[in-house]
Order: sequence, then C-alpha cells, then structure tokens
Amino acid sequence: MHAVDFVEVARSSGWDCHVIATPSGAAFADLDALEAASGHPVTTQHRKPGTPRRDRPKADAVVIAPATANTICKLAAGIADTYALDVASECVGLGIPTMVVPFANSALTGRAPFRRATTALIEEGVSFFEVPEHEPRHGGPLAERFPWLPAMTHAAELAERRRSGPEPAAAAPAASAGPRPRSSRIR
Repeated sequence: MHAVDFVEVARSSGWDCHVIATPSGAAFADLDALEAASGHPVTTQHRKPGTPRRDRPKADAVVIAPATANTICKLAAGIADTYALDVASECVGLGIPTMVVPFANSALTGRAPFRRATTALIEEGVSFFEVPEHEPRHGGPLAERFPWLPAMTHAAELAERRRSGPEPAAAAPAASAGPRPRSSRIR
C-alpha cells in the first residue's frame, strides 16, 4: 500500500523504477500513483503472444517488497505462477542482486516450509532485509512503518557491489553451476 514511498525515494536517488505487481498486490495498491511515481506503467501480467516486448532495461537490482510468506515460498520452489514471480525467478537465476523484504506473520514464518525457503534463497545469493514478524491479524498498523527507505539503501548497496566487482563469468548449465556465494540477512 505504501510502495509509492519506495519508488519516490528510489527515483530521487537516480534510479529508474519499473514496478511489477502480483495480481493480489495490484488489487489494493494505488496503480495510478505507482505509475505516476515511477514514470512507467505497472505490469501485472505476462504480455499476450504476438504483442511487442516491453521496453524495460536490464535490472541492476530487484527488490521484492513487501514479500508475503506465500511469495517467498513460491520463489524458493521455482513456482512462477505470476508475472512478478517469473521475472524475480529469472533475475535470481541471472545473478542480479535480489533483495526480499518480508512482511509475514509469525504463524507462517515459524513453519518449516518458510524456513526452508529462506535458507534456499540465501544459498542462491538472495539477500533478506529482516523485518520483524508480527502476530497473525496484527500486520495492518505495522504496514505504516514498513522500511522502504532502508530497503532502498541496501538494494543500492547490493547493485553497487555488483557493478564494482569483477564481471560475472558466462553462465554455466544449471547442473554444473555449483553453489553460489551465501548472502547474509541485512538488518
């Protein structure tokens, strides 16, 4: 609901933002405000066959926020049943710095599937910006304090580290790629 804050901070820092919303997120987000803040249409679905490709540059960083437990588990399992998850999965596979900013309740984050999902994503090089979990049915008031600015700062740091590091080697087939460097949780 407050993603416009993130986009405005990013734009004022010189970033070109392209917002991809899940269908669930699009149902309550102010898409007009997001489009005005980003200067680009908000994308929610795959393009139709035969339509031109979207004019979107290669990402320097990806921020998945606010990430529900469902989204985190699906991303880790490779389930790309929304356009947003499809793009996020590709970016993780391409090694583009990806940061997940969870917003989930303790009933979901305490379950084994969630713990396995976060571990798997960290092993793939995904960073997590830790947001305290909340009790079920108590997240609404906390949404007002979602850490958009600190998340943007850390995403920019991830992108800068990638830009200033050595050029990535050509991608090897998945079976022989080997483990990726572990990424820590960002607090």
